[in-house]
Amino acid sequence: MKILVAEDEPILIRTIEMRLKRDGYEVWLAEDGQQALDRLEQGPPDLIITDIMMPYASGLEIIAAVRAKAWPKVPVIILSGMGQEDVVLEAFKLGADDYITKPFSPNELSVRVRRLLTH
Repeated sequence: MKILVAEDEPILIRTIEMRLKRDGYEVWLAEDGQQALDRLEQGPPDLIITDIMMPYASGLEIIAAVRAKAWPKVPVIILSGMGQEDVVLEAFKLGADDYITKPFSPNELSVRVRRLLTH
């Protein structure tokens, strides 16, 4: 299964990548919103994990692009900092499936990814 991870914080994206690879997933990395949108042109991943605030395109734009491509079954997990409740609500309106507040446990991420991929 392929997971697209869009996150502009270098340490965090590497941590997520290592955890997901250890869990057996193929990981596509995007270090900003534009890279994520470019990666989506190659076809749908099985799941997307995206930060909300990134250079060039936000996580909200990524969700909108995924849903505009008529990929309603691709689950999206939003990563957000504290105090971004209004943005998280907007993400859910656009079609996000789950969100995790930073900082978070890699174990929690694994559980949430597995739950969304087995539905």
